[in-house]
Amino acid sequence: MEIAVIILNWNAAEDTLRCIQAVDGWHTLRPTLWIVDNASSDGSPERIAHEAPHVRLIRNATNEGFAGGNNRGIEAALREGQSPLLLLNNDAHIAEAAVMRLLETLESDPHIGFVGPLLYATDMPPTLLSAGGRSPIHHHHSHITAPPPSTAPFTVEYVPGTVLLIRPAALQTVGLLNEDYFFTMEVAALCLRAARKGYRSVIDPRARATHALEARPSQLRKTLYAYYIIRNRFLMIRELRPRPISAFYAFWMLYSTALALKLRLTGDPQAARAIWMGLRDGLGGRFGGQNARVLAHCLPESAA
Repeated sequence: MEIAVIILNWNAAEDTLRCIQAVDGWHTLRPTLWIVDNASSDGSPERIAHEAPHVRLIRNATNEGFAGGNNRGIEAALREGQSPLLLLNNDAHIAEAAVMRLLETLESDPHIGFVGPLLYATDMPPTLLSAGGRSPIHHHHSHITAPPPSTAPFTVEYVPGTVLLIRPAALQTVGLLNEDYFFTMEVAALCLRAARKGYRSVIDPRARATHALEARPSQLRKTLYAYYIIRNRFLMIRELRPRPISAFYAFWMLYSTALALKLRLTGDPQAARAIWMGLRDGLGGRFGGQNARVLAHCLPESAA
């Protein structure tokens, strides 16, 4: 059974090579591995090309974010065929048997556009990180963390992009990831757009995957993640246009302001500055990649 696996790399060759090695160990599926390097500065693409010469390596000239990076891999894979597409974070792991479960679920209903597993942390005992997601416009915490009541596949509003199996026809109907998001919420927006065209997003509890969240640098979580998670809600409101739009704008303005003030008072000025910046850019329509601006504005000179 053929499948295209797309793995995004940004200054993390060790994680990416470990992920490649895991996929290489599959016995039944015939994956074509697409590695997209997002303009790494640590020699990642050269190392990947040397240690994994069998993969299809795409080298982006600039960091195009999660959305743009994965889109380059998706475009390349679709030019070669119509196999299902698996987006796989390089710090995530899923066994071949679990991927085969996802493929069975995808093939069981032509209206399923996206399917994913239960996603667990790598701690012991494992913590359930996500059983699918809810619209980030309507919910502060969009990940569903309650265990499902049964092992039957169930519909959610979106499947997280950490481990995401995609039906190519869904992308051909609704388009690729919106690159204005750059990082975070782009997959949620894609699934919500697809739902308007009749494509379901499904979680199959029989399939499990793990995600090594501890590998993420804390400074990036305090600044870049905080910035994009606030800013991109305003982009999603613009893109999906929920009614009444003014009420959603007002709610997230108040929420962001209160969160920034709380973080400032509790001694986390970096995250507070990132949230203020995300709020201003979201309201002002400044989207796309803003890593350099955010880090320069939010981190001390010695850290930026």
